[in-house]
Amino acid sequence: MATVLVVDDEPTLVATLRFSLERDGYQVLTASDGEEALSLARGEKPDLVILDLMLEKMHGFEVCRALRKESRAPIIMLTARTDEIDRVVGLEIGADDYVTKPFSMKELMARVRVRLRRWAEAPAEQVLVSGDVAADVVRREVFKAGETVTLRPKEFDLLVFMMEHRGRVIDRGTLLQEVWGYDGFGQTRTVDVHVGRLREKIEDDVNHPAFILTVRGKGYRFAG
Repeated sequence: MATVLVVDDEPTLVATLRFSLERDGYQVLTASDGEEALSLARGEKPDLVILDLMLEKMHGFEVCRALRKESRAPIIMLTARTDEIDRVVGLEIGADDYVTKPFSMKELMARVRVRLRRWAEAPAEQVLVSGDVAADVVRREVFKAGETVTLRPKEFDLLVFMMEHRGRVIDRGTLLQEVWGYDGFGQTRTVDVHVGRLREKIEDDVNHPAFILTVRGKGYRFAG
């Protein structure tokens, strides 16, 4: 039975989410502010977190950033705001999905199932190694020739996904969907920008990459 942590300061919404999640067979934990959410997450190790953006004591972005440093558990952010910049920031700091209030409970439950399934299907291998690049999936750390490489959350997710599918040509749309979690959200230029940043950090020569190769007209292939 998967455990879901619901973090929101609206009692009615929390009760509704609890009912829907328990009906689908999940164990539910709840928190009404950011500090309580972090404490529960660290103690109970939930399998997924549904996290409101606007919280007392600690903003949802701060909670998300802190959780992502300690756990790979999927995070679905909730917000009443529709600003695209909030969505972009949330995804950049490590959220896996983003839902705007009001939302369809059926759709949210479907997103919960998808995120939990993807997490469960992730390789059991904890450290991915290719050449002199190593990615510790659990600790979310990357090393190049033994030296720590500092990556942003989505840069790390992109690297891990490509390393998990090394040798396979992956188009930009697939990367956008699998790493950012959205069909058609944003532009594929987002992928190119992140690939460029990754190359700067893990390639010896960005003009002649040895790991992340561009396949003209198709996408990218991790060749390590």
